[in-house]
Amino acid sequence: QLQASGGGLVQPGGSLRLSCAASESTFAWYAMGWFRQAPGKEREFVAHITYRVGRTSYADSVKGCATISRDSAKNTVYLLMNSLRPEDTAVYYCAADTKGYRTWGVASRASYDYWGQGTLVTVSS
Repeated sequence: QLQASGGGLVQPGGSLRLSCAASESTFAWYAMGWFRQAPGKEREFVAHITYRVGRTSYADSVKGCATISRDSAKNTVYLLMNSLRPEDTAVYYCAADTKGYRTWGVASRASYDYWGQGTLVTVSS
């Protein structure tokens, strides 16, 4: 089970940190990803982090503005987003990939085995 939280209303230029808590310690062995889905659009990849070493990758649209990290002791993955823009408004989903070492195909939804319920981020003045 994955539980995403931390969404809310934020002004343009602001920051927000999303959290994704896993209910089982086995998730420490999984790679984790964040996706988002804006109204009327397809769900798109945002960021990914492998297990152990924590190698990261990002969508071009968020590079330099987003940081994914994980705390394995807390079974939690974070997504820190800075310099938010109205186009960042979306429901953000976390997902787990049982192939924790995977560094290919991380932008594909098909690479992920478990999904959280999503948390809404609204960027507006």
